[in-house]
Amino acid sequence: MAERAASLAPGKSAGAPTRELAQRLSGTDEVLLLWHPESDRVKLAVRNVATGVGCQIEVAPADAIDAFYHPFAYVGSCERSDHADREETTIVDG
Repeated sequence: MAERAASLAPGKSAGAPTRELAQRLSGTDEVLLLWHPESDRVKLAVRNVATGVGCQIEVAPADAIDAFYHPFAYVGSCERSDHADREETTIVDG
């Protein structure tokens, strides 16, 4: 453990990876529910798998399940991205 701490730059800590809490495919739309443990923020990533165009929506934790099943009701606060950062997430089974 001391070796790992010594390998980190001063003032920096290893970030906890984003965790994928749920995933579904609806037609050509992939919906991911993501949790960022360091900031305790929940985001919804929506991406059209045919075009690759998508967006990420930050949602209140209390609204996470509703947003997961009804993502386009939350689209007014959507940050557009060309991909959902799936490769940077940790999948949680259960």
